[in-house]
Amino acid sequence: MSIQRYPVAPGVRLNVRSGPGTQYPIIRTLPLGVTVPVYCQTYGTWVNGPYGTTNIWDKIDDGAEYVSDAYVHTGSDGLVASRC
Repeated sequence: MSIQRYPVAPGVRLNVRSGPGTQYPIIRTLPLGVTVPVYCQTYGTWVNGPYGTTNIWDKIDDGAEYVSDAYVHTGSDGLVASRC
C-alpha cells in the first residue's frame, strides 16, 4: 500500500506531537509549505484549525509522530487512511 502525502495548511508551522492529542509533548515543528505522509489515522483531542474542527489525528511517520488533521488538507472530513 502506498502512503499518500497531503499539504499542511498555508502559513502554518505545524507542531508534531508524540501522541494523538494536545496533551502530548511537541517533538518538533514542521516548516512552512510541507506535505506530510499519512501512515494511519486515529482519534484524539478535538482541534479547531484551517480545515475545520476535528478529533482525527494523522500519524506522519512509522514512529510516534502525530499532527491534527484540522491542519492537513486531505480533502475529506473523515478518515482517508486506515485506523492506527
